[in-house]
Amino acid sequence: MKNLSKLALFFSLNFLIIFLAATGLRFLALGVEWARQLPQRPETFLTLVITAAHWALSFALYYTILLTLCYAARRNYFGLMPVSCIMVLSIFLCFGISLALHYWKYVPPAETAGRQIGENGLVLSNTLHRNETAVILLRGTADPFGPRVTAIPDRPLVFQESTANARISLPPVPFGNDTPWFVESLFIDIRLNAEQLKQRLNEGFLSFFIYSGALIFLLSSLGFAIKISVWPLANLFIGIIVFRGILAAETFLNSLEMQEILGSFFMNIIPTTMAVPLIFCLLGLLVHVYSILVYISKKRDKDGY
Repeated sequence: MKNLSKLALFFSLNFLIIFLAATGLRFLALGVEWARQLPQRPETFLTLVITAAHWALSFALYYTILLTLCYAARRNYFGLMPVSCIMVLSIFLCFGISLALHYWKYVPPAETAGRQIGENGLVLSNTLHRNETAVILLRGTADPFGPRVTAIPDRPLVFQESTANARISLPPVPFGNDTPWFVESLFIDIRLNAEQLKQRLNEGFLSFFIYSGALIFLLSSLGFAIKISVWPLANLFIGIIVFRGILAAETFLNSLEMQEILGSFFMNIIPTTMAVPLIFCLLGLLVHVYSILVYISKKRDKDGY
């Protein structure tokens, strides 16, 4: 019971710390992305916080389960009770925070007006390469649909007095962005997971519990991957790779193409929305059975049978 209390405390503290830190960092990133768009639409502080918190919830869910499994492996806490503890706490915290964010969005906030970035003659380009089309806003971001000069490679400059009626989309304000693709793809997959959880909650509590419970059941079964080697740091990196694979598989299974394939495969047996949770449950069950069999075989070898 004492070990179980330590595990619960470790999970809860890490989940809250990671969730709050990730929310703050994601809020700053969303603020920068909002500032880059032209023309700026009125945004609210509350909207950015809620969007950031949804993203941070998915990140905290994956990362905290991984850290807790690593902690349990080092302390030799593995068994039915520790895994059950991780599952119960994950579902409780995930549902509680999701429900709070769901009702928090109905609070009427005050709008944050757009902020002017750059002066007259601001140059916008889709990329930072030299051979890309550039748009020069003669009046800056104060009048994004006002007079402009378009510079197309190997062509004369084009002057336009106004594009107010055309509503042509403008390239974003050219802030530097050197984020590697593997990091950017991770952020995208976490965002898709957050949107999936939010959509399930909008469909009803039952749909949310089925999907989140199946996902958490699968993640909590991956403890065997954390005990492959005798080096804890190596086990952590192996766990990161395995969890990244699960996140990528979740994005793949929830894509429109795979939803159509799964719908045609299961036909009228189960609803299409339940196909992915069923796959998670089956995979998690197989991994749990494998872990139990490995544990029994090692115990028999240790006892000399």
